[in-house]
Amino acid sequence: MFTERFLRDKRGASLTAAERARLEAAISEVRTYKPRKIIAKAGEPLDQSTLLIEGFMCRYLDDRSGLRQLVAIHVPGDFLDLHAFPLKVLDHDVATLTGATAAIVPHSELEAIADEMPELTRKLWFSTLLDAAIHRAWLFRLGRLDANARVAHFLCETNARLVSAGLSDGRRFALGLTQADVAEICGLTTVHVNRVMRQLREDGLCVFRSSLVEILDLARLTALGQFNPAYLYIDDDANPLPSVQRPRS
Repeated sequence: MFTERFLRDKRGASLTAAERARLEAAISEVRTYKPRKIIAKAGEPLDQSTLLIEGFMCRYLDDRSGLRQLVAIHVPGDFLDLHAFPLKVLDHDVATLTGATAAIVPHSELEAIADEMPELTRKLWFSTLLDAAIHRAWLFRLGRLDANARVAHFLCETNARLVSAGLSDGRRFALGLTQADVAEICGLTTVHVNRVMRQLREDGLCVFRSSLVEILDLARLTALGQFNPAYLYIDDDANPLPSVQRPRS
């Protein structure tokens, strides 16, 4: 089933069997992409949305010199450009980070779902609002945290999202990103990310090696990153991650 990871453990928005079957029926094709391939360009008309099945994808913006800032990454189970349904064009590029498999859902099918199943439409809307919540967390991370905390927050967030998708045991997960990717996510240089990763390892918090992340002390990594998973709206029973209060200045 191509949609099995979509809203798998989301509070109050998990799909019923009938809703999941309808979404499966809306898929027109399944595509396989190579790593580092652009699949949607800013300003190009779109008549379909993409549900990520395997691999990692990203949204990004380029500056005038061609350097990019990643503004989102997507994990299996994400409907990564659902907002293209009403907008019809994106204001950013979408690309794969790793090899990826994705299901294509024509906008005509989304229109039919809106007419036939309003509750499923509400859950699709929930998915888009979840993207917005993650964007706000990314703004907080870039605007308020130092380098070590930025990387810690990103790793904790990714772990939580992969736990929800059934792709992390809460301590260990595959992350097919390079340190350059992490630098583009966290607004740092690759050299700085390398130093941060070494510090996290030496402090006994986390090891990132050969595309595998192993969290050695989740509570301390969570505290360092001031990470609170509430914005991910994961069911409490499916969320093994500690929640921390951000210190007042």
